Amino acid sequence: MWISRIRLSFVFVCACLSLSMAQALTSTQAIGMVQGETDNRLEVLSQALQEADAATANYLQALADDAVKFAGKQVFVLRDGKAFDPVTASEIPLATDAEDVINNNRMRGEIDAALAALKLLSPDEKIRLQAAMALAKEPDVAKLPLINKALKVEANTQVKNALMLAQAAMAISASDPQERLQAAQTLGQAKSPEAQLLLNQQLGVETDAKVKAQILTSLATIKDALAWGERLGVVFTGISLGSILLLVALGLAITYGLMGVINMAHGELMMVGAYATYVVQVMFRQYLPNAFDWYLFAALPMAFLTAAAVGAALERSVLRFLYGCPLETLLATWGISLILMQAIRTLFGAQNVAVENPRWMSGGLQVLSNLSLPWNRMLIVVFALAVLLGMALLISQTRLGLFVRGVTQNRAMASCMGVNTARIDTYAFALGSGIAGLAGCALSQIGNVGPDLGQGYIVDAFMVVVLGGVGQLAGTVYAALGLGVLNKFLEGWTGAVLAKIAVLVFIIIFIQKRPQGLFAMKGRSAEA
Repeated sequence: MWISRIRLSFVFVCACLSLSMAQALTSTQAIGMVQGETDNRLEVLSQALQEADAATANYLQALADDAVKFAGKQVFVLRDGKAFDPVTASEIPLATDAEDVINNNRMRGEIDAALAALKLLSPDEKIRLQAAMALAKEPDVAKLPLINKALKVEANTQVKNALMLAQAAMAISASDPQERLQAAQTLGQAKSPEAQLLLNQQLGVETDAKVKAQILTSLATIKDALAWGERLGVVFTGISLGSILLLVALGLAITYGLMGVINMAHGELMMVGAYATYVVQVMFRQYLPNAFDWYLFAALPMAFLTAAAVGAALERSVLRFLYGCPLETLLATWGISLILMQAIRTLFGAQNVAVENPRWMSGGLQVLSNLSLPWNRMLIVVFALAVLLGMALLISQTRLGLFVRGVTQNRAMASCMGVNTARIDTYAFALGSGIAGLAGCALSQIGNVGPDLGQGYIVDAFMVVVLGGVGQLAGTVYAALGLGVLNKFLEGWTGAVLAKIAVLVFIIIFIQKRPQGLFAMKGRSAEA
């Protein structure tokens, strides 16, 4: 396709114009970058970067976009269906025998690195920082002149440090031992995995004793710093898992604690909420594309209401006839879970569906060089705490919460006081199901949605409820976060499978010693 995808911003062009104009892109360089062996093309590219200008940047971007053809010694840059000379930028007729430029992976990598280097003089600090970090990860001595130029004019401390790191990454393999020594010191201060990799590579070939000693010292410093990042990463991952388990288990803490229903379809109610989120996303993409980034605010109530409606229907049609029969409720809800999964397969297909994050949930917060906290997981932690707070207020401050607590503690006495226990059962089950729907909505933001979504969480959710104490919100919180963090710490030592087994053994031993869980239920029924 002849329509070029070259879209260099005005900021980028201004940055490139600020480079030295002593030598602009020449026709010889333009043809040299597209003809011949890869090594020769890369040598010409390196020469062009020594004194790059705006024409060089535009030409490299065109090469990256596959928008360049050549015939003989003439190069054509394609833009908007027309051909232009890369040196003069004037329109020229496209030769009938013009050939496409073939760039292998090595050439493409060098072109991308060159474009990143040219962004070092951008007026935008974020662009300069990204360019410097990219060069530090893939050091190339040919880009050193550009880094030196950028360092002379850089005022931002963070960008300057990144440039110095890139400079050190290139100097660590220099022929002068003093340069290598200084580079080893600088890389040690970076405390990043990239610096650790560079130092380890140099350690294997280093011959100078002083440089080798400095490399070992720098590696020890980096190792200590990265260890903290790894520990904090495990803690955050555990909290993230715990927040998801909390969302999943909150509904069970109500239904199991109130009615004694072993609801094996709880995971499928999560799945219903996740698919409701998917449907809302599709509707926004089709009918409200400009408001797509806000679809979650419509998906949350839709997920809650859809799952709550399904839960209420199940309670009224099946479960109300099985109260007091735990084994029968287990078998019945297991059968219901199979029906719900098959219904989803019939409506949406057996394949997983993708739910896209809004832009404001993409990316993450870089805390340390080896610790990045994804926004979607951080927001799920906050969301879980918000749901917990809402649940606590509903249970402790509302009339419905008073009735739920009364029925939980002593159903017969609550009925004698005029409480419609059957209606409270329906409300409570619908509430627990709605919270499962919210959990499904949250889970859709960190993975694909499929018919088997709930199967991976139902057992863990029951363990959280039993460990925390049946019907106890505080116990559910402690158990969810504790199991999440414990599971992630054990995974680092034993692996995922053995970690699951160890957690299960721990819960079995704990329940043997304390059958009522972390927090015992209070009330006459608990004393009976």
